[in-house]
Parts: sequence; C-alpha cells; structure tokens
Amino acid sequence: MTSTDLPYTLHPGNAPLLLSLPHVGHEIPEALHSAYVARALASEDTDWHLERLYDFVGELNASLIVPKFSRYVIDLNRPPDDTPMYPGAANTELCPTRFFTGEALYREGFAPDAAEVQRRRRLYWQPYHDALRAELDRLRERFGHVVLFDGHSIQSELPWLFEGKLPDLNLGTADGKSCAPSLRDALCRVLDGQKRFSQVVDGRFKGGYITRHYGRPQERVHAVQLEKCQCLYMDERRGEGASFAYDDKGARTLQPLLRSLLATCLAWRPDVKS
Repeated sequence: MTSTDLPYTLHPGNAPLLLSLPHVGHEIPEALHSAYVARALASEDTDWHLERLYDFVGELNASLIVPKFSRYVIDLNRPPDDTPMYPGAANTELCPTRFFTGEALYREGFAPDAAEVQRRRRLYWQPYHDALRAELDRLRERFGHVVLFDGHSIQSELPWLFEGKLPDLNLGTADGKSCAPSLRDALCRVLDGQKRFSQVVDGRFKGGYITRHYGRPQERVHAVQLEKCQCLYMDERRGEGASFAYDDKGARTLQPLLRSLLATCLAWRPDVKS
C-alpha cells in the first residue's frame, strides 16, 4: 500500500505531542454510496475544518494524524468491539447507523452486517490505529513521554445525544484516568484563566476510545480530548442550504486559546508537580 492509498495522513513532528483529529474525514467510498440515504453523502456530522482551525500545529513541531474517510464509514473513536462509550445515553456505533439527529443513515435493509463491519475495520480503522500507536511509541521513545491531544467538534445542540446546549469547550480525561493529574490541572488552569468561553471538564464528553485506550499515564502516554462547539468557528446549521462555512472571525478568537492548550501540553513534564 502506497502513501496515497493510505486511509490517513500522518505528519510526523519533533516534539512530545501528537494531535489526532479522527473525525475530520468526509469522504465515502463510491462503492458504498448506494447503501446510504442521499442526505448521508454530505457527511454532515464531520468535525468540519479542524485541520484549518489547528493550522498552527506545525509551528509547535507537534505530530498530526488525520483520516481520509467519514465517520459514517467507520468511527475511529469507537472500540473495535463496539462497546458503548456512554452506557445509558444515546451512542453512535463503530459503523454508525444514525445521524446525530437520530434518523437512519442507510436505506432500509442496507446497514452494514457483521462481515461488512469487519471489512471496514480492517481497511480503515486498523491502519489509523496502527499509525497512531507507532507514532506514540516513536515520540515516547525519543522524549521519555508523549501527550496525545484528541481534537473534536460537534453541533452545539443535539437533543438525540444530549440535553440543552453544550458548554463551548469540553475537556475529557476519562475522569482523570487518561493523563497525569498535573497535566489535567495545568489544562484546567488555562481554561479557568479565560472568561470568553464556557467550559467543563469530564462532563457529557469524557473522552472516546482514543483517549481512554491510549491514555496510560503509568506507561508515559498521557491523553486528553477536547470537544468544542462548532458554532464557535463555523456555520453549524444543518438542513437545506447548509454550508458548513468557516467563520474566520470566530476562529481567530478561538485559536489563541487552542494554541495555549497545546503549548501547555508541550511545556508540561511528568516530573514537574503542579
């Protein structure tokens, strides 16, 4: 498999930080188009524009990994055995069958069966995670530790998934299990030090599979997830005429805080107590 055939792009850096953006892919293989309802082909539940929003990551010399294909094909932030991430709440599957609004993604009778799920896992899910694991191992070997920052965005109001409006910024650390307490505290201080954006730590979104699986502080891999509301930096409206347009002014307002969070991850050291 050549680099152009890979279902992801990895930009290796030279710092103990890896930024993963597992839901920015929006392509659906043409061979699958006929199985979906027409609306699904727009991949509306993509984490739109995050590569652009985090376009400063190269200046920090951090690594970046992004997928090519839509979460509608397979969700890279779900466990390979499809165990629900949030028991008792609405969940999307490893191969999602519903929009975030609850309607069916597939035409009746065309949802993927077990064999198709395994095929997609082999072709799309596993290569991304193999590359993610290898890059974490490389950086940990070189620097003695590594921070995995898992970046996400979502529509601010989605009644099928949660009540009311989300806080602007949602930091997840698997209730403090996926990273050292001092890193969690340092990131909380950054969030607490600003008043422009509402924020919560380990609220509705505590971190998905990537944060929970790879965050092993005892093995010197520290992982956090940041879920942000799309209304902060883009037109998040869905439905007829939806543009998903990038909001330059909103993005410029948000980016300094994102840069500060990533810079905090870079400056943090496991042997330094907060």
